[in-house]
Amino acid sequence: MSENLDQNADIDTLTLEQARGELERLASEIAEHDRRYHQEDAPTISDADYDALRLRNAALEARFPELVREDSPSARVGAAPSEAFSKITHKVAMLSLDNAFKDDDVRDFVGRVRRFLKYDPLMGALAVTAEPKIDGLSLSLRYERGKLIYAATRGDGTTGENVTANARTISDIPQVLTGAVPEVVEVRGEVYMAHADFQALNTRMAANGGKVFANPRNAAAGSLRQLNSDITASRPLKFFAYAWGDMSEIPAKTQLDMVRIFESWGFVINPLMKRCESVEELLEVYHRIEEERATLGYDIDGVVYKVDRLDLQQRLGFVSRSPRWAIAHKFPAEKAFTILNDIEIQVGRTGALTPVAKLEPVTVGGVVVSNATLHNEDYIKGIGQDGEPIRGGKDLRVGDTVQIQRAGDVIPQIVDVDLAKRSEGAEAFVFPTLCPACGSHAVREENAKSGRMDAIRRCTGGLICPAQATEKLKHFVSRNAFDIEGLGDKQVDAFYQDGLVMAPADIFTLEDRDKQALTKLRNREGWGAVSARNLFEAINARRNIDLNRFIFALGIRHVGEGNAKLLARAYGSWGVFSDAMIAAHDKGGDAWTDLNNIDGIGTIVADALTEFFAEEHNRAQLDALVKEVSPRDVEKIDASGSPVAGKTVVFTGSLERMTRDEAKAMAERYGAKVSGSVSKKTDLVVAGPKAGSKLKKAEELGIEVISEDAWFERVEGS
Repeated sequence: MSENLDQNADIDTLTLEQARGELERLASEIAEHDRRYHQEDAPTISDADYDALRLRNAALEARFPELVREDSPSARVGAAPSEAFSKITHKVAMLSLDNAFKDDDVRDFVGRVRRFLKYDPLMGALAVTAEPKIDGLSLSLRYERGKLIYAATRGDGTTGENVTANARTISDIPQVLTGAVPEVVEVRGEVYMAHADFQALNTRMAANGGKVFANPRNAAAGSLRQLNSDITASRPLKFFAYAWGDMSEIPAKTQLDMVRIFESWGFVINPLMKRCESVEELLEVYHRIEEERATLGYDIDGVVYKVDRLDLQQRLGFVSRSPRWAIAHKFPAEKAFTILNDIEIQVGRTGALTPVAKLEPVTVGGVVVSNATLHNEDYIKGIGQDGEPIRGGKDLRVGDTVQIQRAGDVIPQIVDVDLAKRSEGAEAFVFPTLCPACGSHAVREENAKSGRMDAIRRCTGGLICPAQATEKLKHFVSRNAFDIEGLGDKQVDAFYQDGLVMAPADIFTLEDRDKQALTKLRNREGWGAVSARNLFEAINARRNIDLNRFIFALGIRHVGEGNAKLLARAYGSWGVFSDAMIAAHDKGGDAWTDLNNIDGIGTIVADALTEFFAEEHNRAQLDALVKEVSPRDVEKIDASGSPVAGKTVVFTGSLERMTRDEAKAMAERYGAKVSGSVSKKTDLVVAGPKAGSKLKKAEELGIEVISEDAWFERVEGS
């Protein structure tokens, strides 16, 4: 499990430092859940819990916009593609959708669209399409001159897996398009499995002693991602087309008309898709589809709304991981009762003790669930945000009959306890004050500024705690860090226990030590000559790694993927970065000031970095590591062709020709970096009416200041 900050704390009470740490935790935890869902087809958290994490992240970003991270879940799609398939880079990114959960969220969505477009009601109805949200696996199909060229999964949104051979076996996917077709066509949609086909497949698999799938989505994803296309061909997969990517020509002016054209080309489209002209009509479609959900014959988990006019979609653009012109209205979660058999404590890489509920397996909506995250000890006691009661203040005890809630995946959340069924001898759960891994004291720290206790209890064992040491090593080799194939959790645990890998550098000396040792890796249980050779090759393939991934892999607290990218971009090379971090420990010097002036890096992150590099043991490990690996320098921005490429730009005041989001997107298209504050490293300030302190500071520093009109002249005249 991932370690948490106080995930139940009221956002309105958080300090800037607490919010920064909470955003770092959420980014890391959501990324792991994305990996398990998109790569492994094996989610370990319910849709409801996952959505709650994203909602909390969005609420934090709304209150603290200056803390939005580059690796924010709001800026990330899916997970990195599997190494088992060759990769395909999407010419147009495959993005995810923001979620709505209540009718009022839909009203807010339409209101935001109107405000962004300055779409006055007097201009007439704002048409929006509504269609079922299929619970399957996203797929992009590229056709050239009407013939299928390749098929790719979503992957991380930028790069997907090449599953062309498998996609060709799906009867709903035409090999050749019919009718008048543009030169290049990229049709996107969802691969899924019908309920009846799913049940028949599981019956057949069980009879043959094979794997039984948890739900139709996992079955569809697992079938499409088979290395043997003959297996895929034997699976009853279907495909709905509903979107597009790279197109040499757009043959329609609206979303609905585009999808209808797909049908004329030979694709299957969803018959329930409808164009609506009011919020009330959208909600009517939503509730009708919700009522019909059980009779559709395939899984859906909501309804998707999209602004119909394509020219308005283009104006609306995107916000990080999702389009402004679309949203997914999710269905409520499903519930069931079961028994809480045990509460286990897991220790994370920063020493966080995380409780996990072990449940009597129960089927909810066709999925067997047996675990639930319990967050922290207050959650077990029935205490929520700011000491407010949750579950009516009922605590959780081993043996309790509990109500669980899920919305399509595996692990649910516990929403209630049936006290009438609690046994008389049931004892309140006592959260450990000693680390179960090393026996060190586990404490809840008090925030000096707020006076509140951290919701998370942490082991104080540090380097002597084997759980923390192994979790740090697992983080180091994880997919978004060094991504060493064949060195998974079980291998890390075994190598650490046997003294083979105690620190990151040991991974890269493993082969040399194996050659010299009498006991060879290939002779260990579960290993052979081929698997040992494959591991050594995978390790050697990672001796050169991007600087941002190297920094992230170090597991420095508060330094997630986003901050690692910010730091890599700011310093450019490992030598410059490491020297600067050592120098920044003197908080009165220029190095400390430069570090804090990086947009997105605050004092909490800066403190964590400098303290990490000040620790002699850490520096010794880093010295040993960089003897084995070479972090790649960051490529410098090509400043040719754009007058603002590589420059740091600040927008301030009221912008009249574009919204602030449009301004940021425009600047980034021209290669500029947008900052939220003015410093001596700012190159240009674009000031609109009512510009205040930022304008004043720019004038004091002698930074060039131009108007919004001058900005357009500068970039569009380039």
